Amino acid sequence: MTENAGAPKWFTETEAGHSERYVEYIRGLAAEGADLAGEARFMDALIAPGSRVLDAGCGPGRVGAVLHQRGHRVVGVDVDPILIEAAREDYPDVTWLVSDLVELDLVAFGEVELFDAAVLAGNVLAFVAPDTESTALSAVGRHLKADGRAVVGFHTDRYSISDFDNHLSEAGFVLEQRFATWDLRPWHDEADFVVSVLRWS
Repeated sequence: MTENAGAPKWFTETEAGHSERYVEYIRGLAAEGADLAGEARFMDALIAPGSRVLDAGCGPGRVGAVLHQRGHRVVGVDVDPILIEAAREDYPDVTWLVSDLVELDLVAFGEVELFDAAVLAGNVLAFVAPDTESTALSAVGRHLKADGRAVVGFHTDRYSISDFDNHLSEAGFVLEQRFATWDLRPWHDEADFVVSVLRWS
């Protein structure tokens, strides 16, 4: 399997230039000193020091880069080569790979060690093709150690909680905890965002 083999099956079509604009938007926020590390702080508190972490749907790398800075061993994957190129430019000490989550096979890239945890931040599952959510989650789970954790965050108007709960169960995950924000505010049914901590079973 090569980095760009096959057509991506989980990337939502976007208008021309979208990826480039997103990269510049994130770089602009970083230059202004915006706090872009909330998801990474959450993960850092959840996992042991020096954990191996899969940043699934990593975009231009802001979450995985902070986890790397905090001493974790990170591999980031995204189907969009423009975003991966930006991640490689900005954070060259981290491993960034172009890969479709639905067909994720990191052994083909030489990444044979299983991961302690995975993070899917930034509405990753809202961008997968319809009816592939369970497949994408299963693919992530197969890269985790037994009882490894995955943390998934998304806006509830982009992807329904009931659908997600069905998909995580179909994929082989168990829901452990749920919050309304990355800074641990309690979950409630009217929340417009959800962060779910899953255990690979």
